[in-house]
Amino acid sequence: MLSVLPLTLLSLLSVARLAPGSFRSSSVLLASHGGLLLLLGNAAVTQAVSVEKRAVLQTSKNGSSFIWTIQDTYEGKTFFDTFDFFTGGDPTHGMVNYTDRDTALANNLTFITDDGKVIMKGDDTTWLDSGVYRNSVRISSQKQYNTGLFILDLNHAPWGCGVWPAWWTLGGGQWPYTGEIDIIEGVHDNAHNQVTWHTGPNCTLNPNTTFTGTIVASNGVPNTDCDGNANGNAGCGVTEWSRASYGPIFDAQGGGVFAMKWDDTGIAVWSFYRAAVPKDVLSGQPDPSSWGEPVAVLDPSGCDPIANFVNHSIVFDITFCGDWAGNSYATSGCPGTCTDRLMDPSNFVNASWNINTLKVYRKQTLTGLATGSARHDLQSPTLRQVFTLGLTLPILALFVL
Repeated sequence: MLSVLPLTLLSLLSVARLAPGSFRSSSVLLASHGGLLLLLGNAAVTQAVSVEKRAVLQTSKNGSSFIWTIQDTYEGKTFFDTFDFFTGGDPTHGMVNYTDRDTALANNLTFITDDGKVIMKGDDTTWLDSGVYRNSVRISSQKQYNTGLFILDLNHAPWGCGVWPAWWTLGGGQWPYTGEIDIIEGVHDNAHNQVTWHTGPNCTLNPNTTFTGTIVASNGVPNTDCDGNANGNAGCGVTEWSRASYGPIFDAQGGGVFAMKWDDTGIAVWSFYRAAVPKDVLSGQPDPSSWGEPVAVLDPSGCDPIANFVNHSIVFDITFCGDWAGNSYATSGCPGTCTDRLMDPSNFVNASWNINTLKVYRKQTLTGLATGSARHDLQSPTLRQVFTLGLTLPILALFVL
């Protein structure tokens, strides 16, 4: 291993540009088969960061460069190993029994298909007496997050009369003071997804921010107050414009991708039906700056996205009736009552999640990268950089050995 180091240094020396002014401090980048090794030097520490060669450099609001790098992948046979099953009463007063993991597995409410799809569903086989609650699942990630880029690729999301599903994140501690972000949520066979934020006081949705959705109204007035203790816990919500963002139309065209970006610039949500999923998402190198206007944005001008959202777990659930689906049932166009609807299992054949992957990315700041007119320096190490490399590579090699 160590024998290759002199050859590496000679190779670098052969391409170094020793022009006047080339002794400035910047990063040394080495091309490799899978990516780039950045040696980030300062007075005290040399930091090595592995970066995929295809990663898209982006710029934060303070001018620093960063990429979105994978943090966690939830998929396939291990998906449920990193989630806890909630078995308490439904806080939204749904007519549901949330089951534990063993019960869910035994009754095929959760399973992994042979080709790795993750399935979660409400019971669609059991006839119930009037007033009896239907079995379903609610799971929460064991890991908690403070900011990130969350990308869900799914083939099918639950829908149907009396059905109320959600994919959301929930803060640790007392609700709503650590926040709630509802990324996918709807009731019955609606065609439009609703994105909603619930917080403590002092959080407002800025209506002047650019997004494609429509702010949800209360009593005919757009509700921009996100306080979960006001307006009947409605929070501040945005309804997507696309008819392919929820329900039967979304599922009929093969599902798609939902993404939620949460950082110091705010909280934004995008949705893409299957044929419109960006190539950078499919390649695992997401670049939200290229996705166009989001469907919903909570801007920091009205709500601090760091202080109001703390220690969030990822949650999936399917409930029935309850505060939203139950209270809106009479005006939904669905037949009978929500209680009557709950009795027949055939009414819930579409009440299921079918998930390909859930990926969580984190920001990786790249200190010392040249930008703009100085980009050529990334391919041409200076003499000082070579000397820095000569000191650093043996140390790194010792760790490898």
